[in-house]
Amino acid sequence: MEAREAMEPTSWITEVRARLESPPPGRLGARDGRRAAVLVPLYVDAGELWTVLTRRTDHLPHHKGQIAFPGGGQETGETFWETALREAREEIGMVEKAVLRMGQLDEAETPSGFRIIPCVGAVPHPFDPTIDEGEIAEVFSVPLSAFANVRMIEDRPVLIEGVEREIRIYHVGRHQVWGLTARIVQNLMERLGYPVMVGGEE
Repeated sequence: MEAREAMEPTSWITEVRARLESPPPGRLGARDGRRAAVLVPLYVDAGELWTVLTRRTDHLPHHKGQIAFPGGGQETGETFWETALREAREEIGMVEKAVLRMGQLDEAETPSGFRIIPCVGAVPHPFDPTIDEGEIAEVFSVPLSAFANVRMIEDRPVLIEGVEREIRIYHVGRHQVWGLTARIVQNLMERLGYPVMVGGEE
């Protein structure tokens, strides 16, 4: 899916679903970790795909102040989709039945011990969020083309537990998207066929 292509009202949903179905999303091997899910919302505006992100408040125990997709820990008896939709409703007021399920991305894990399934859904536009101010400081939208702009991508070496690793940072407006969210974004971009910079090259 080229970023510059105009999106038809219905055909983009069919195409996104097809790209998410094959190949199937990757899953981690058996290991410990708390199960969680996030909703990766997508909508079309002015012929372009957009997603919705949040900025977490600064007093949360995990990932405080970071840019994230709405989501959280899985409760007993929930499917990953049920978790993602419940958390999106609690955090930003997204009504579950308004989300059209399209597919999932690769499972990811965080240093804090969460194993996360990203669930991709088509959401209404415009959307007027109702924010849980205890968890969410801000809700904002970003066109996916912004994540393909090589001038806004930084691969920064950092020390993690004494080992130097490279993390990706997307600079979008006044926000920096990194960590788990950046990895989910990169996976989404790859699956949808956007240009993805790898190691300083497209």
